[in-house]
This record gives sequence, structure tokens and C-alpha cells, in this order.
Amino acid sequence: MPAILCPSCHKLISDDVPRCHHCGQVRPGMFGLASRFRKLGISLDFPHIITVICGALYLLCLALDPGAILQPSGMMEILSPSGRASFDAGATGGIPVGRYGRWWTVITAIYLHGNLLHIFFNMMWVRQLGPVVEELFGPFRLFVIFTVAGAVGFIASTMMGSPLTLGASGSIFGLLAAAIVYGRRIGSDMFTRQYLQWALIMFVFGIIMPGIDNWAHGGGFIGGYAMAWLFSRTPNDREGLGAYVLAGVCALLTVLAFALQFLATIG
Repeated sequence: MPAILCPSCHKLISDDVPRCHHCGQVRPGMFGLASRFRKLGISLDFPHIITVICGALYLLCLALDPGAILQPSGMMEILSPSGRASFDAGATGGIPVGRYGRWWTVITAIYLHGNLLHIFFNMMWVRQLGPVVEELFGPFRLFVIFTVAGAVGFIASTMMGSPLTLGASGSIFGLLAAAIVYGRRIGSDMFTRQYLQWALIMFVFGIIMPGIDNWAHGGGFIGGYAMAWLFSRTPNDREGLGAYVLAGVCALLTVLAFALQFLATIG
């Protein structure tokens, strides 16, 4: 039988075993799908996948309105897609949701960014926090936390009147919240304090700097905290069928959201 590395303990196992005999991870081979993905060259490295998608969509937004790249801008607005390009690609807020009814943009906007520094720092945090949360909760729970936190953040931002907003920072605050939940669960004050300090520093930075969507940050933190708390309440620390289903639902909703945005844009 094909062999894979268990996504939880990273030890060699058969891809069809119902439970890893090293760590107890339920269905580590995803019913044999893991080895099939590997043959296709697909790796379930969610932080890397998120980074690639965000980078591709950022370039797409620049390509949708190349003239915006040449417009004079400040240091914080280097290589900024135009507002129209961001709207067409799936930015969210009061205009897309309230005026045009594009509710799905609370998901698509997670993967869009407003300028070079915006995407650089957000992807740096995704690559920093993603592997940590993946190690603590598992890769599929990581993706669920990332998606739910981002969507909840943008729902909060839209309800509070942000006209047009985008970016993965709400999801990033959700990852910070998940790490804090884990630290409290295991009773590690040092672990909890470290990530709580990071969250507070980022909140303060958002207040000081202009143009930061603090409502999305706060909503993302709440959404990520809630999902991590629910995951931490399950009797089994390892991912199982429930996590696979939730991650699949999040993936389908994300694909559906971009499909609806494409149809709305060309319609």
C-alpha cells in the first residue's frame, strides 16, 4: 500500500489506515486521497496555498487596471490596484454587499490586497502563524479557522460601515486567537502571553496607522477564537471526519464565491 507521512506526527504510515498507530490521528490518509494528491504534485500545505492564491490574485488586480500602477502614490501605496479592479476581483464592504448584494465577497476579499506592503506583511504573518496553528490544531482545522475568521471579520466591518475593504488580516487575527486558545487550554501562561502581546501590538498598530480596517481585525479575532474554542472542546485532539467535512465546505464556499464574483463582473 502507498505510504505517506502522518499530517499530525509526520511519521511514515500506510495511507489507508483508519488511525495513525503513532499518534492516533483519525484517517491520516484522507481515505487514500493523500497519496493521490501526492502523485499529482499537490501538497496540502495550506499556508503555502494561501500565499500562492493571494499572490496570483494581487497580480490579477494589477493587470485589470495597469494604468493605476503608474499613478503617483505615497510610500504606503506602492503598486496599488485601483478601487475598480479590487471591486471587480471581489473586495467587500458596504458598497459590494449593501448596494449590490454581493454577500459572497466576505470570502473573496480575504485573498485580495491593496498594495505591495499590504500583501507582503500579511503573507509574512500567514507563513509565520499558519504552521504554528497547523501544528496545534491540524491543517484542515487551520483552513476552517482562517476562512471563518476572515468572513466574520468582514461581516463585522461591513456592518460597521466600511465602504470597500479587503485583505487577509482578519484571518491572521483569527490565527492569533487560535494560538491564544491553545495556550489557555494547556495552561501555558508564557505561550498565551506571547501571542496575546502580538495581537495587542497589531491592534495598536491598526489604530495608529490610517486606512486599517480595525473592525475586520476585531471580528476576525472573535471568529478565530470561537472556532478554536469549539475545536478544543472535542474529546479527540486529532482531526477526524468532521474537520475534513468542514474544510471541504469552506473550500467549496470559497470556489463558489469566486465563481459568483466572476459571473457578477462579466454580467
